Amino acid sequence: QGQLAESGGGLVQAGGSLRLSCAASGRTFSMYAMGWFRQAPGKERDFVAAISWSGGSTFYADSVKGRFTISRDNAKNTVYLQMNSLKSEDTAVYYCAARRGPPISTTYEYDYWGQGAQVTVSS
Repeated sequence: QGQLAESGGGLVQAGGSLRLSCAASGRTFSMYAMGWFRQAPGKERDFVAAISWSGGSTFYADSVKGRFTISRDNAKNTVYLQMNSLKSEDTAVYYCAARRGPPISTTYEYDYWGQGAQVTVSS
């Protein structure tokens, strides 16, 4: 079975940047859409961004549009989330996920999940 592992989280000041990585193992995810989700304490897990590994299509939540960029590197079987102009409300555990088919924003449609990476933005 395939596995996903996030890395690159940490503490950053407001206005700063951070890049998250999601490395896939066990199988290739070339036919899978990849997504990033986040969950703050006491809140639901929310959609952040998604990308199609076969088509290169991307879309973002309104709250991060213009600040975050999702990308992929098929040679490394890895998806990235570049986060710029970070705000305190971006503080959350960020999860990488994968599903067959097109990228979508609903959490229950994704088949594989990483264990999460903590991102803390201080003001």
